Amino acid sequence: MSKQVQDAYIVAATRTPIGKSGRGFFRNTRPDDLLVAAVKGALAQVPTLDPKAIEDAIIGCSFPEGEQGMNMARVAMVLAGLPHSVGGVTINRFCASGLTALQMAADRIRVGEADVMIAGGAESMSMVPMGGNKPSFNPEVFARDENVGIAYGMGLTAEKVAAQWKVSREDQDAFALESHQRALKAMAAGEFGDEMTPVTVVDRFPNLATGEVGTKTRTVNLDEGARPDTSLEGLAKLRPVFAAKGSVTAGNSSQTSDGAGALILASEAAIKRYDLKPLARFVSFAVRGVAPEIMGIGPIEAIPAALKAAGLTLADIGWIELNEAFAAQSLAVIRTLGLDPGKTNPMGGAIALGHPLGATGAIRAATVVHALRRHKLKYGMVTMCIGMGQGAAGIIEAV
Repeated sequence: MSKQVQDAYIVAATRTPIGKSGRGFFRNTRPDDLLVAAVKGALAQVPTLDPKAIEDAIIGCSFPEGEQGMNMARVAMVLAGLPHSVGGVTINRFCASGLTALQMAADRIRVGEADVMIAGGAESMSMVPMGGNKPSFNPEVFARDENVGIAYGMGLTAEKVAAQWKVSREDQDAFALESHQRALKAMAAGEFGDEMTPVTVVDRFPNLATGEVGTKTRTVNLDEGARPDTSLEGLAKLRPVFAAKGSVTAGNSSQTSDGAGALILASEAAIKRYDLKPLARFVSFAVRGVAPEIMGIGPIEAIPAALKAAGLTLADIGWIELNEAFAAQSLAVIRTLGLDPGKTNPMGGAIALGHPLGATGAIRAATVVHALRRHKLKYGMVTMCIGMGQGAAGIIEAV
């Protein structure tokens, strides 16, 4: 006999600040430590929850190797001080890993297999580069023309989207500038405060006078990527980096980043048992495949599917977090589906705030959960394109 479907509620949602990869404030901070910080931040939001009630943790990561290998989910749960009874699994759907982790955790609850779950994502692009440390494609990818798109660099797919959807360089740069301006305005207004867990960073340096290792501790509580000096003039001077006569630049692309996010989900029974306050309900999720060489249009297929599953229309969605992998693909999605620009990334997106790959879905879900409550909106959406040709979308309802 099949189990009755029940609702899955988000009772805690938080994220770390997002740092620039390579030279940013998390360049020496391990991704599992970032995840530990996010998990502890989420647990602090539910002080009445018995940690022993948590059954499993599902964590997304785009390149689960090196410092974020060895089943980072399980490692982080142990390091966060959770009971050994709490499981952990690391999953990978590239840029939608964090959102897929949230969907999978919600589904475990919805089918009655669990009452309390942790979902999240973590990525350090400072420590594990795009593509991983040892990328190796199946030879069949290059043996057939129809498969070669799997191996395309993300920038080249953005160039193809810009050409096919006729997105000009000027429009891409204007979109990028707006992302920075919205992010800076939101930061100045303290809009990210509810979703942010500050992270303590310890920097070590040699003291030549004493021959000892010195330390300096600082607290990071804001995203690092938004630039107040961004201008159309400055963006226009940047050269294309993926095609000689292209339009995609470092300025109108997402920033490579480091960060983590974590959410706690519970059934209605667990909410009553542990006196929890539900923040939101996970409503629906959809993923769809598209041609790998134009992977950026993935949300064009996934968003209608997620809306249909929820029984909603675009008009019902009050807040949309559309991951800005590139301005070209973001504009292609916005224009094709008719997304309201005012509802889409109201606090800026990945061009300004950064895109720590497998963590982004969880990070942006935390943004939606708190933004819906802050602005008294009912439905929100997290959506993104996915490398190698997919799109994903998830819908959340404030309660």
